Amino acid sequence: MDLITPVTLENAFVRLEPLTTAHADDLAVAAVGLEHAWYTSVPAPEAIDADIAQRHGWRDAGTMNPWAIRRLDSGRVVGMTTFCNIDQPNRHVEIGHTWIGVEAQRTAVNPAAKLLLLAHAFDACDAIAVELRTHWHNRPSRAAIERLGAKRDGVLRNHRIGPDGTLRDTVVYSILPHEWPAVRRDLEERLSRR
Repeated sequence: MDLITPVTLENAFVRLEPLTTAHADDLAVAAVGLEHAWYTSVPAPEAIDADIAQRHGWRDAGTMNPWAIRRLDSGRVVGMTTFCNIDQPNRHVEIGHTWIGVEAQRTAVNPAAKLLLLAHAFDACDAIAVELRTHWHNRPSRAAIERLGAKRDGVLRNHRIGPDGTLRDTVVYSILPHEWPAVRRDLEERLSRR
């Protein structure tokens, strides 16, 4: 299977559904309260439709595979995630453009979603590297990525200019196929305690 093909992924905690406009209302609710996160890109509730359209444009260009994250215990869509910067010939992908609403943070949602995405990349799509990136100042995201077992590859300094004009240093992490079994086992163990 290739990295761009839309597919539904599910475990006991979350279902990752190919992103559609039908998810917009739940996503607008989930985005409330995330305005303070200047170091990440969470669309304002009124910008959800435009964000979905942008992700669909990247999908149509072959560089992104976007999902809505549905929390199974509540049935609500609580965020979005993607395969992005897809390089199918080299079987390389980034998990990114992820955000999760306040009510679902520090729950099983993020590790469960990452388990599904990593399993799909390595087991179904035969990826040779899965990358994760975050803003230098997004300490919660850096800590979550490091808890996954991803290795820090480095920092891209002055990598981007933010919407407010600030310069972003991007921290780059990756997981390789030989590391995936240990990462999977750790995620499964963490989820078994939920």
